[in-house]
Amino acid sequence: MPQQYKIDKVNDLKSHFEKASDFIFTSYRGLTVEKITELRKRLRPLDSKYVVIKNNYIKVIGKEKGVADFGANVKGPTAVAFAEKDVNEVAKALFAFKEQGAEQLEIKGAYIAGKVLNADEIKAVSKLPGRNQLLAMVMATMNAPLQNFVYATNDVAGRFVRVVDAVRQQKEGK
Repeated sequence: MPQQYKIDKVNDLKSHFEKASDFIFTSYRGLTVEKITELRKRLRPLDSKYVVIKNNYIKVIGKEKGVADFGANVKGPTAVAFAEKDVNEVAKALFAFKEQGAEQLEIKGAYIAGKVLNADEIKAVSKLPGRNQLLAMVMATMNAPLQNFVYATNDVAGRFVRVVDAVRQQKEGK
C-alpha cells in the first residue's frame, strides 16, 4: 500500500504533466544548484518549468497518461522540462544552456505530441523554427502577392511620370 505523502506528491506532479502537453527529459547529474537555478530562470519566460522527479513517479504518471514506457528517458537521475506552449523553444534553450558551459546537462529524450522521442530526435526538433517564426513566414507568403501588385502598379505610374518629364525636357530643349 503506497504511503500518503507519495500519493500526494504524484498528484502534485500530475498537474505539471496535465498543463504541459510536451516535456523533455534530462539528466542533471553534475549540475550545481546555481546552474539548475539559472536554467529554471531561462525557461521561465518560455512558460516552462524544470522539475527534478523520481523515475518511479514518472512511470506511475506515464501509465495514467496511457504511455506504457518512456524507455531510457527514465533511467538515472531525471529532471523534466515541461513545455506548455512551444516545445522547440524549450529544447533550443536547453541545448543553448548546455553549450554555454553546462556540459553536464544531458538531454535524454522527450514526449511530444503523444510520442516518445530519443535525444537525436529532440535535437532535430530544436532546430525547427519556432511558432512565431512560422507565423511570420506564413504572413510573409500571404503578403507577397499583394505587395508585388502594389510594386507593379506603382511602377506603371512611375514610368508614366518619367515619360512626361522626358517630353517636358525635350520641349524645353535640354
